Formats: sequence, C-alpha cells, structure tokens
Amino acid sequence: MPYSDILYDKRDAVATITINRPHAMNAATIKTYDELIDAFRDANEDDAIRVVVLTGAGRAFCAGDDVKEIFLNPEFRDARPSKRSEVEEWREHRPVALDMLITYPKPTIASVNGAAVGYGCDIALMCDMRICSDQARFGEVFIRRGLIPEAGGLLILPRLVGLARAYELILSGDIIDAAEAERIGMVNKVVPHAQLAEATAAFAKKISSQAPLAQRLAKEALRVGLNLNLPYFYDYQRHGQHLMLTSQDHLEGARSFVEKRAANFKGE
Repeated sequence: MPYSDILYDKRDAVATITINRPHAMNAATIKTYDELIDAFRDANEDDAIRVVVLTGAGRAFCAGDDVKEIFLNPEFRDARPSKRSEVEEWREHRPVALDMLITYPKPTIASVNGAAVGYGCDIALMCDMRICSDQARFGEVFIRRGLIPEAGGLLILPRLVGLARAYELILSGDIIDAAEAERIGMVNKVVPHAQLAEATAAFAKKISSQAPLAQRLAKEALRVGLNLNLPYFYDYQRHGQHLMLTSQDHLEGARSFVEKRAANFKGE
C-alpha cells in the first residue's frame, strides 16, 4: 500500500511508523488508520523486525480523530446510524481502528513528541511502553465530545494509574503534562524534547536485543495474568460508543469543536 498520511521506516530490527499530518496536529482520518494498520501488519510479518515505534511528525503525537474531516465528510456522516436499532449492524462493520495493538505480538513503543489527546491518547496507551518529550500532553477528552474512550482509556489506563485517577481523567476530560503523566505512572520515561529521538532509539535497541519468542510469550502471559476478557470488553465498549454516536450530545460535542465554542450538553 502506498502511504500518504504516514511515514514508514525499517532499520536495525526496528520499524518506525510516523503519523505525518502535522498540519492537523496528526489528527487521523479513516485513510490514516488504514495506513497505520497496514504498516503494523507489515512490521509484524517481517521476521527482521523485533520492535515497532510509533510517533508523530511536527509538534503533536496524535490529536485523535480529525473531527472536521470525518464529521463534515458526507460519506461518513451519512453512514452514521440515525436510529438506535441500527447500531448493532453498523458497529459490526466499523471496528475500532487500532484495537489490534492490545494483542499485537511484537513489542511496541510510543515515542510521544507532543499532544496525545482523544484517540491519540488511547493509541499511546495501547502501545506497550511510552517514552515522551517534556513537551508531551495527554488527555482522555472523549467526554468533551459526548463520547466514551476506547480500549486505551477504559482497559489500559486504570491498570497504569489506578481506578480513581482513571475516573478523574476520563470523567473530567482534563489534559495533563508530561511531568504529571510520569508521576502517576502513565509513561515510562520523560526526556528533554531534543533528546526524544535518541532516547527512543536507545530504548528500542535495548528491547530488540532480547529473545523475540520469549518476548511474545511474555506479552501474552501478561495479558492472561491481567484477566483481560477482550471479547466481552469490545462488545460492551463498541455498543456504548456507537450508542453515543447516535446521541444529540455527541453531535453537539462535534459541532462545538468545529465551531470553537463551549459545548452545551443536555443528556440527550
């Protein structure tokens, strides 16, 4: 697949995927997600690759979905279910973009160079490890748009920072800086912005030097140990998320973002 929204580089056992939409703070479109999935699959199938690094171009890691493009795109908007009775069928045909990271066989590292908010935050959380710049920011801002988080926020975040802190971040939609993310255990390490690429490369080299088969088995054992009931979780989360996609609160949240004003949620 030719790529236009991402950059993809493979060298020294490390595949680096860069979201390359800096003009939009690396907010992703459906096309972006398709390219990301293709690159991750390619890296997994390449026996020479042992670690995958995900980062962003410019001053952001990923600002989540490109609300302007997706919300204003007639093809996507018209495909959105207008009645709750249509949700079940619709959700079966629109799987969440990068949920595959939860069960991805090879080690993954998010190199967070800037803002990671909304689904961008969830993507970083779904990677196994996170190294971030001191300019990074994190926010589970779904609640501001009348939505609920995806697997990163609902499944991984509470296991990293504890239930009370996860409730606070998810229900408030607050954005925190890199220092706070490190303090609460959300990221592995914070480094000066200018040193991020070097620190990420050194960390990736360290991970890639270990036994790959043992790493894969260890990753699966960790998931088993956490008792992740993924089929039930995905069923519940997708049902809830797509119910919210039919709500007036979500439409108001999306419109308020595009119109750069405070949302007026009514619980409808």
